[in-house]
Amino acid sequence: MRNGTTRRAFLLAAGLTAACLSSPIPAPALAASGSSGVSTAATPLREYTQQKLHWKPCDAKSPRALRCATLKVPLDYSDPGGRKISLSISRLKATSTTERRGVLLLNPGGPGAPGLQLPTELQFPAEVKRQYDLIGFDPRGAGQSSPVSCGLTAEEQADHPYKAETFTKDVEWARTVAEKCRAKAGDLLPYLITRNSARDMDVIRAVLGEKKISYLGYSYGTYLGAVYMQLFPGRADRFVLDSATDPTRIYRGTFQDMAKGAEQAFTRWAGWTARRDRTYGLGDTPAEVRATYWKLIARADREPITFDGQALTGDDIRADNSTFFHVKAGAERIAALKKAAENGTPAPTPSGTASTTGTTSTTGTTGTTDQAEAPDDNYASIAWSVMCADTRTWSHDPERYRREAIRDKARYPLYGDFASAITPCAFWPRGSEPQTTIDNSVGALITQNEWDPQTPLFAGRAMHHALRGSRMLTVTGGEGHGVLYVPGGNSCADKAGTLYLTTGRLPAEDVTCRATADPA
Repeated sequence: MRNGTTRRAFLLAAGLTAACLSSPIPAPALAASGSSGVSTAATPLREYTQQKLHWKPCDAKSPRALRCATLKVPLDYSDPGGRKISLSISRLKATSTTERRGVLLLNPGGPGAPGLQLPTELQFPAEVKRQYDLIGFDPRGAGQSSPVSCGLTAEEQADHPYKAETFTKDVEWARTVAEKCRAKAGDLLPYLITRNSARDMDVIRAVLGEKKISYLGYSYGTYLGAVYMQLFPGRADRFVLDSATDPTRIYRGTFQDMAKGAEQAFTRWAGWTARRDRTYGLGDTPAEVRATYWKLIARADREPITFDGQALTGDDIRADNSTFFHVKAGAERIAALKKAAENGTPAPTPSGTASTTGTTSTTGTTGTTDQAEAPDDNYASIAWSVMCADTRTWSHDPERYRREAIRDKARYPLYGDFASAITPCAFWPRGSEPQTTIDNSVGALITQNEWDPQTPLFAGRAMHHALRGSRMLTVTGGEGHGVLYVPGGNSCADKAGTLYLTTGRLPAEDVTCRATADPA
C-alpha cells in the first residue's frame, strides 16, 4: 500500500485492527486483598499501584462523560525503579451505582492502535453500561502513551510485495526501517512487547482499585487478552476475545494466515458476484469474475488507474486486503475501478466501500515523547516494534523470506507475496523476553465471523483450543473483521456477548449464530 501504514498490522477493520504460566521476569506482585483489591504489603510496584488518578476531559471533541487520566508504569518490569513511561487511559463510568460490577477494559487491535475513544465508539447495550466502567487505553508506545516514532517517511511505512527484480531494494528497505527505529528508540524497543502491555493492564487494574478486570479485545487485542489470562489467571474476570488470532503463529504465521483467508474470501466473492453479473458486469461465472479482476490488476500495473484522486497500481489495489471482507462492497469497488480504468477518469468510491490506501502519512516527529499528539508514523512504528520484539521466531536470513514469498505467491496469488515478503523484523533487535505460550483453562468467550479473512475462522479455533476454558461463538455467513457491538453487527452474537458480560455465564457448549441478512 503506497502512502499508508502497513496493512500487515491486524487492526480491527470494522472500526472505527515460549513461556510457562509464570513469567520468567517477575510479573507485578499485586496480590488482591481488602476492599480495594490492592495489597497493602510493600512490593516493588507499590509506587505504581498506589498512584492517584486525576480525571479530566479527554479533548474538545469527546463527550463530556468520557474522562481521561495519565499514569506511570515501568519501562522494564524487571527494573521497576528504572525508567518510567506514561499511559493514557479513559473512563466512561457505569450508569448505575447499585448494579455496577467493575471495569471492562477495551482494546481495538493493532498491535498499537489507540483505544481512548472506544468506550464511546462501540455500541454497548444499556445492560453493559449499567454494570461496567468502560475503560479505554492507548497501549505503551501508541497514541498518547509515550508514543514511539522511528521518523519513517510515507514510503517507508508502505507494504512491499515480493518481486524478484526489487528484492535487493526491499531488503534494504527492511534494514533501513529497523536501523531508523534502533537509532530513534533503541533503548525502548526490547520492552515494547505484549507481555509488558498485559502487565500495564494489571497496573491499571490496581490503580482503579479492582480485584479483577473484565475485558473485550478485538483482533490483536485477543492475543493481548490471552497473554493477560496467561500471566494473571486469577485476575481475569469476564473476557471476550473478538476475531481471534492463532496464538501459536504470532506474527509471521499470522500474516500468512491472512493470505490464506484472503484467498478464501476472494473465491467466495467471485461466486457471489458471478450470480449478479447483471448488476456488476464482472462476469457470469466465478472463473470470468476472477479473470476480470486479474486483468484489472495487470492493467493497473501497466498504467496506474486514477481513483479517488490517487494513481493506483495493481499492487496498490491488492494491498488493500479489506476489499473482500464484504462481498457486496467488494463487487461495488471492483466494478468502480473497472469503470475508472475504461473511462480513464476518476470514479467515486461507492457508498460503504473502504478507501484503498488508508490514511496518508508524512514524516513524523522523531524520538519518543510524552506529547499529547502521536507523531505521524506512530502506528507503523509501534506495530513493527511490537511484532518484531514479541517473538524470537523471525528469520534473519533474507533468502528464507524470498523462498517463502515465492511459495506463497503461488499458493495465494491475491496476497501471498505481501504476507510472506521480508519485513523489518529480519533486522530487529531481540525482545526482552520469549514469546508467551497460551495454554490455560481460564473462562472466555471467543466470537468469530465465518468469513473474516483478516483473522480467519481457523485462527479463532486455534485460540479456542489454547484456551481450554473458553467457548466459541461462530456467526455462520458472517462477514468482515469484528463481531460484537460494531456497526452492522449481529444481534444474536451481541445478545450472547451481553449475557456473558452481565451474568458471567458461558454457554454450556460452543454456539452458532446466523448472519442476519444476505449481503445483497
